[in-house]
Amino acid sequence: MKKIFPFFVLLLNSTWVLAQLTCATAVPLSVGTITAPNVTGDAPTTACSLGTPGSKGLWYKYTPTENKTIKVTTSAAGSNNADTRLIVFTGNCTALSCLIANDDFAGNFSQVTFNAVAGTTYYIVCDNKYSSLGFNITLSEVVVVPDRLSFIPQSVSSTGSFNNCVVDMNGDYLDDIVSVISATQIMISYQQTGGGFTNVSYTVPTTIITPSWSIAAGDYDNNGFNDLVYGSGSGIAFLKANSDGTAYTSDRKQQSFLVQRTNFIDINNDGKLDAFICDDNAPNRYYLNDGTNMNHNQGGLGDFPSGGNYGSIWIDYDNDGDMDLYIAKCSGGGSGPGGNIDELHRNNGNGTFTNVAATANMANPTQTWSAAWGDFNNDGWMDAVVGINSTSNGLSKVMKNNGDGTFTDKSAGSGYDTTNALSREYVAHDFDNDGFLDVLGAGNTIMFGNGDFTFVPNPTAYNLSYYDRPIGDLNNDGFLDIQNGNTVMMNAGNTNKWLKVTLKGTQSNRNGIGARVEIYGAWGKQIRDIQSGTGFGNMSTLNAHFGIGQATAITKVIVKWPSGIVDVINNVTPNTTLNVVEGTFLDTKEVQTSQETFTIYPNPTHDIISFKTTNDFIPVDAKVYEMSGRMVLQTKVERNSISIKQLNTGNYLLIVMDKNGKTYSQKVTKK
Repeated sequence: MKKIFPFFVLLLNSTWVLAQLTCATAVPLSVGTITAPNVTGDAPTTACSLGTPGSKGLWYKYTPTENKTIKVTTSAAGSNNADTRLIVFTGNCTALSCLIANDDFAGNFSQVTFNAVAGTTYYIVCDNKYSSLGFNITLSEVVVVPDRLSFIPQSVSSTGSFNNCVVDMNGDYLDDIVSVISATQIMISYQQTGGGFTNVSYTVPTTIITPSWSIAAGDYDNNGFNDLVYGSGSGIAFLKANSDGTAYTSDRKQQSFLVQRTNFIDINNDGKLDAFICDDNAPNRYYLNDGTNMNHNQGGLGDFPSGGNYGSIWIDYDNDGDMDLYIAKCSGGGSGPGGNIDELHRNNGNGTFTNVAATANMANPTQTWSAAWGDFNNDGWMDAVVGINSTSNGLSKVMKNNGDGTFTDKSAGSGYDTTNALSREYVAHDFDNDGFLDVLGAGNTIMFGNGDFTFVPNPTAYNLSYYDRPIGDLNNDGFLDIQNGNTVMMNAGNTNKWLKVTLKGTQSNRNGIGARVEIYGAWGKQIRDIQSGTGFGNMSTLNAHFGIGQATAITKVIVKWPSGIVDVINNVTPNTTLNVVEGTFLDTKEVQTSQETFTIYPNPTHDIISFKTTNDFIPVDAKVYEMSGRMVLQTKVERNSISIKQLNTGNYLLIVMDKNGKTYSQKVTKK
């Protein structure tokens, strides 16, 4: 018997090895791990979504006795450096149907997850497209956790190849959908007040490029209607709305260069939007707006000689009131050694910028195409999730802003340290309105933020493309939706409350791009920076959106405008949209008192207020506010006086701006 038993075992093993070489002899799998032999069997006739099949294959099958969610994973066996692909079929050996396939889920190894129906046989095939070496294969049952948030797909008429722009295009502060049909035509799906969309197509008279890499929106001529900038492999183009938003003209700069991310941002803080352009092959470019032309400049905002600039995002990371620039770099392409190091450019406040990435601990070498910036722990400082589009230089990073110009790596235990899923797009929004920012990015799902730099993935992946998925409130219900081609993933919402803040700049740019919005309540403090162009290629809403969970009151909203003006609105009602016009809720603590600069007389007065000035003070503009903060009068100062005859009897706050742009306050009384 001692001689027969080893032979019997060998015979069984030999038969088992031969059995998985064809579909008809596929070896049954059960929960657990087995070691597969070298790939020497029949190749599948198709590799489904993976393209061309290999020349050989191994065949397994699985038949559940009850409905289950199944995960199949390959991994290394011994010292083998196998490179596997997984393909799953349903049907029978004479008529197989593709179910799911995967290549390189984790390095060289693959993983698929699918819902298995009781009594159905699933054929699980590995081919030798990249390697014939043996490997381990593990089948496990997945415990399905209910979705934290659900979306309801809704079809929309978004024609054309480029559907990655959601922004208000007609000045009503409702998010619309912009579809670029061709180089000479766009269609705007205008959101209607009562729900739904009205589609209007526009022909652009001059042939221009398409936004093959990115698109951004902003009102760069301050006429009340948003304009567009396209980024493509051959340069940029501006689409400018006319005075009533009923037509668009093009203005393509003739430089030919490879563009990645585009943004609108007021770089020199003169109240007019400029355009920033990531150059993939050279130092970055930007177009300064002089009120008539967008003037090309290059250098000073990312000067690596061979480029590698991919995802630019403007944030105020150091809370000094001006916008700084983060550039996610890519180690691929022709950027050369060192071209993969991310950059953080501090705005020096004088028109210059300094790359402080190294000292800030943000000089990440990960191959990322974008990064999601937001205050993930609600401490009033902008943090970052630095995403990956390749695992070649590591996984995604979660970086905490320390408030002193430096960042601490909080990746360990964050949830991002255990996933190697990839994406080009990483954006931060509060999708479930719980008061903590989430991240839409890798794995086509949402990583829900817990407010402590830990994130939990929504268990269900969404059917989204890697590119067309801008964010906005597309049914005006206070919950953020995701547009994806001809489908809008409408957020089904929950019982959490929200606040939407829309801005209209007067001294700052019309959109308020670059403004900081803060809200206060039982949760403490939340912040948003108004940004044009986030992620790698998309344009999402310019409205500031906040979730506040189950809180019932918002004690204060503060808007800090690029001009330096600060508006403060007290006791704001949840589940509403707050429309803020710059300077209409002025915070008197942000202006200087008149002191010895000027005096007014008579005070109290029935009508005329006159100024007696000293030093170099020349009053130019005046605004009068009720003591509640509501502006009731705005007028020019003529002959050193203004009239307040039309005001009711009472006490008011007078704000005066001098010829140098400085503002001063004085209490006045109307008889």
